[in-house]
Amino acid sequence: MTTLAILTAAGSGTRLGRDLPKALVELAGFPLVLHAARRLASSGVVDALVVTCPAGLDTAVRDVVAQDPHVDVPVRVVEGGATRQASVATGLALAGPDDDVVLVHDAARPLAPPLLVRRVAAAVRAGHRAVVPGLPVTDTVKQVAPPSPAGAGAAGGPDVERVVETPDRALLRAVQTPQGFDRALLERAHAQGAVRASAEGLAATDDAGLVEALGEAVHVVAGEEAAMKITTERDLLVARLLLEEES
Repeated sequence: MTTLAILTAAGSGTRLGRDLPKALVELAGFPLVLHAARRLASSGVVDALVVTCPAGLDTAVRDVVAQDPHVDVPVRVVEGGATRQASVATGLALAGPDDDVVLVHDAARPLAPPLLVRRVAAAVRAGHRAVVPGLPVTDTVKQVAPPSPAGAGAAGGPDVERVVETPDRALLRAVQTPQGFDRALLERAHAQGAVRASAEGLAATDDAGLVEALGEAVHVVAGEEAAMKITTERDLLVARLLLEEES
């Protein structure tokens, strides 16, 4: 049996202040999507790779990833959907008959180490059908009440929110990717949650959430600081420093 990795790369680079998709923004001379693809391939546990890309850029992304000598697994590139959830569903539809494990990864986390990929895949192979990597939360976290109908504080004053709970941070994890799944379970989760996929406000922010909606267990393995998500220019600067530490 084999492992398929779905690499989502269809997001925009708006918050990076760029006029090109985030996945094609360069980090140390290479697009983010290529950094991510190289690490997935070098893990040794990925047998094939499906990359979801923005509309009209399938050829450009294919040229970047599939022709790179460090990505030594079969690569397919497909245009993604309106949301991340829809993009993953599109990639999942390309799974081969022997793909019994699926890893879902974000190009926005380009430096996720091969060791992390292996850790997630091994946990799924060990019988945990849904696995996410996570880091302990170091900040105190407050849960607030939903906004009131008025949506504002006193006239002329600042907007305020009411705290309703302070969760025990020892029990909280900041979740990363790649996330790993038994293929049949992931397909069932996407089928059940398909009605949410087309609207950004309703779509699942990660695939584990779809599995949780089925009432199925999701397990956490140790994450890695290097698997940080790149959203802003500051994140790119931090990623450059991490790369320098690697060399």
